[in-house]
Amino acid sequence: MIYTISKAQEDAVKKTLKARTDAEAGRIQKYIDMPDLSRTPESPLHEIVARVSAIPALSKLDNIIIPEIIPINILFDLFDFAPNHPARSKSDTYYADDTNVLRTHDTVMWYYYLNLTEIQEKIAKKESFGTLCYGKVYRKDEIDRKHMNIFHQMGGVFFQPDSEGTLQLDDLKKVLSEVVEGVFGRDVKYRFNPDTFPYTDPSLEVEVMINEQWIEILGGGMPKKSVMKNFGLEGYNGWAFGFGLERLAIIGMELPDIRLLWSQDPRVIKQLKLGQKYTDVSKYPAIVRDISFIVKNDFIPNNYFDLVRDVAPDMVEEVALIDKYENDTKFGTENISYAYRITYRTIDRTLTNTEIDTLHKKLEEVTKGTYNATVR
Repeated sequence: MIYTISKAQEDAVKKTLKARTDAEAGRIQKYIDMPDLSRTPESPLHEIVARVSAIPALSKLDNIIIPEIIPINILFDLFDFAPNHPARSKSDTYYADDTNVLRTHDTVMWYYYLNLTEIQEKIAKKESFGTLCYGKVYRKDEIDRKHMNIFHQMGGVFFQPDSEGTLQLDDLKKVLSEVVEGVFGRDVKYRFNPDTFPYTDPSLEVEVMINEQWIEILGGGMPKKSVMKNFGLEGYNGWAFGFGLERLAIIGMELPDIRLLWSQDPRVIKQLKLGQKYTDVSKYPAIVRDISFIVKNDFIPNNYFDLVRDVAPDMVEEVALIDKYENDTKFGTENISYAYRITYRTIDRTLTNTEIDTLHKKLEEVTKGTYNATVR
């Protein structure tokens, strides 16, 4: 069964966002409007969703589509995120307003799923139930070839009444084995390691062997009774998992740049096939420029990365910190110096030095205006 949650509250927040004129509101609106690649048929992310959804352990689960703007009491409080958890910070999460944020994890679908009338009826009858959920999530993040502030997750959860027994971590491992082999093939080497999450205990991670290196690809565990109680669910136990679709795609195709997943170039799209190593259709040269500036010591790098994205959309491959320097005598007690090396390179054309010089000069001016910075 496919369930789509009402987005009336989300639409109300979006309406307010559109009426605002500040940079953060425009930025958030732009991110929300970007396509959901997990529902774009030609995308390898869509193919991963299809493969995972088809495995025997998950093929009979429901599918739920939830809002992308979530109240913080649902996203964080109900999932036992500590009051000082980094995810609650405005430096890590996009706040649409004081009480609503862009979702940072897809596990929030537990709340919406458990509150469906149909699921409430199953709970009353002491029946088992479970669902899959996938789509975009948002986190303020650094800029490099493996990370974007917008990415996609897929997760699943299954609950059964305690009267039918207690599911064990080995039950989850069997499910996750099917997931790994369904995406990477039966010959892939993988292992389970202990892990920690706010809403499951015990918890685990899965690593796969790629090019003689172990790489973490997903996490899961057994939902905490305390978290389940937050949703009014008692007398049940279960398992849950979640993973980033981009990470699996990058590994599966040895993709050199995450931005390629968003490309509209037919030559690139043709190359994006799971299990097939990506071959560059063309290598465009990089242009590197440094920027150094003095700012107040409350400067937040993640916010600066968003500013770089605004000034040079889809043109920055990496922003690397090359120096961070404090000198009370030279800069003052409340100031700090940062130096970043910015690698400009697009995935579809050659940039010119003149073009980048103009763009980089604009970044310097915007940096000065936004942060009252002194560019060195």
